[in-house]
Amino acid sequence: MSRDVGLLLLLLVLAAIPALDLAVDLREGASVSHLITEALAALAAFAGAAWVGLGLRRDRNLALVRLASTEQEAGQWRAEAARWRADAESAARGFGDAIDAEFERWGLSAAEREVALLLLKGLSHKEVAAARGTTERTARQQATTVYQKSGLAGRAELASYFLDALIPARGE
Repeated sequence: MSRDVGLLLLLLVLAAIPALDLAVDLREGASVSHLITEALAALAAFAGAAWVGLGLRRDRNLALVRLASTEQEAGQWRAEAARWRADAESAARGFGDAIDAEFERWGLSAAEREVALLLLKGLSHKEVAAARGTTERTARQQATTVYQKSGLAGRAELASYFLDALIPARGE
């Protein structure tokens, strides 16, 4: 429970006490000055409760406005993220197509293409062999064939060959 809600409840209780006492005093014929004092005390407590209640209502309305604004902003971020994701997926497909075209140009077999992709992903020869269900020796031999057909010296040059296309030179 918030501090303001607690204050509101306290003020309502404090207003109810003199109001109930006022009703009893009216039946018992208390003096006018005593009745006025209790009526003013009850009225002041009810006025305080009303003020706190209005403040709570204002705070609630402000919170709802902020929430609506935040939800709208979140929707914009989600839409932007979806656009970015679509652009990234499109670029990845395009890059994948470019890699496939280069593998085709190099004359790689299906197995050699798979090995080359796994090497580009950073897998070791042992991991390539495990992923493909072959021996490490077979994976090494296929990697060597990929390097020979591509004219590249090894794994680092293979990765660099494709990464250079992704990273623009300074000033471009």
